[in-house]
Amino acid sequence: MALLTNLPTFFVYFAAALGLFGAFIFIYLHLTPYPELKLIREGNLSAALALLGSMLGFALPLASAIAHSVSLLDMLVWGLVALVAQALVYLLVSRLLPELRNGIGEDQTAHGLFLGGSALCVGLINAACMVY
Repeated sequence: MALLTNLPTFFVYFAAALGLFGAFIFIYLHLTPYPELKLIREGNLSAALALLGSMLGFALPLASAIAHSVSLLDMLVWGLVALVAQALVYLLVSRLLPELRNGIGEDQTAHGLFLGGSALCVGLINAACMVY
């Protein structure tokens, strides 16, 4: 029964985390110049790898923020930091590889894997830095 006393806090953090995750996906899908969901529906593996890597790259530091936060506001702030970091990953990779837009659109797996992998690597580093 004592475990149920934390259930309301779980639901608040879970709902806030899902809200941040949804906001990240919404922003990311509008930040990129290609229609990931349409491409994924068409079987574009490159778009799927890029989006999945970015989602994991955001979820890892978000999980760290949840685990280490001292309050809901603290978790939300660090979640926003993770969101900005992932947006910056996309912007940096798209500058390093100007052909990224066409590469994802043409399903060049290397482009999607590099973008998704970069996002995942930065997410891991970001998550590790959120231990305070």
